[in-house]
Amino acid sequence: MENNYYCIILAGGKGRRLWPCSREELPKQFVDFFGVGRTQLQQTYDRFLKIIPRENILICTNKEYAPIVRQQLPDLHEENLMVEPIVRGTAPSVAWADMRICRRNRDGIVVVTPSDQFVQNEEAFLANMREAFGFVSQHNILLTMGVKPTRPEPGYGYIQKGDASDIGNIFHVQSFTEKPERDFARMFIESGEFLWNTGLIFANARYLHECFMHLFPEMQHLFGTDSFDFTIEQEMAFVNENYPSYPKLSIDQGVLERGQNVYVMTCDFGWADLGTWHAIYECMSTGDGNNVIIDSEVMIEESYNNVIKLPKGRLGVISGLDGYIVAEEGNVLLICKKSDSSAMVRKYVNEVQIKYGDKFI
Repeated sequence: MENNYYCIILAGGKGRRLWPCSREELPKQFVDFFGVGRTQLQQTYDRFLKIIPRENILICTNKEYAPIVRQQLPDLHEENLMVEPIVRGTAPSVAWADMRICRRNRDGIVVVTPSDQFVQNEEAFLANMREAFGFVSQHNILLTMGVKPTRPEPGYGYIQKGDASDIGNIFHVQSFTEKPERDFARMFIESGEFLWNTGLIFANARYLHECFMHLFPEMQHLFGTDSFDFTIEQEMAFVNENYPSYPKLSIDQGVLERGQNVYVMTCDFGWADLGTWHAIYECMSTGDGNNVIIDSEVMIEESYNNVIKLPKGRLGVISGLDGYIVAEEGNVLLICKKSDSSAMVRKYVNEVQIKYGDKFI
């Protein structure tokens, strides 16, 4: 285990693409979705504990979800919980977390990760982590992880590979495309040049800080690239003063898409973004009729290619259904075609919120 390794886990999202099982009060990262005894956040935390010291793992979230993080990760040090004073995108929160890492360890090497990813092969994942940490420790670059697409999924981001580096599975990034239309996603796959963007980003902490200073120039006034001799009180005063003025911007939009030294590592550890119903269907083993039944009691007949998720204590009786999502949580039951679930669920969430209010969201 390397004391210079740090991890920033992003846990502030609403998770609306997995509605209704991911709700405003308890988004998907805080849910034990598969009934394994650990939530998505807890599983992500456990996974990185295998390679990173506990005291080097930071969680970024907002005021609404901070109590849930504390409850689910009781051994997390309070200084490792980064609670946004106001909700912004991932770019400001990662900039703040990286600033805190630089104050602790100028030689820190950072991985930024979503809190809700499926990893099938843990050993391959950890091997890729070590390889990525080693590469960015020797280069002032940003390194993302990409996996080969298995379908034209419009709910994912795509990375176009450019020129090869001196390491066989690492390439310069030619372009990023966030959630393309299905026809474009199909073209990307057919070209063989594109990978799915896992959202995992590596960099040495000082170089990442340099990248953020171009995005948030206010940092330059107090925190240069070489001097991190500031107290946590000074850090918090700076954040409270400046954070509300920062744009709502993702780290992909703010840093990766604007960066010059951005690379991608091709990986194969059995990955899925657990943000869409279709992704959950693909990453889980199917039963009779190619149905995926998630921790639910179901009687099923002449039904095929469905994904079903019901609350505890409910019994579902399903007959004659093909290619659907059947998901219930609290006061909402969703039944919709699986093929276009990414766009459709977002549409339904917006329409339900407008027509019926937040109590169903």
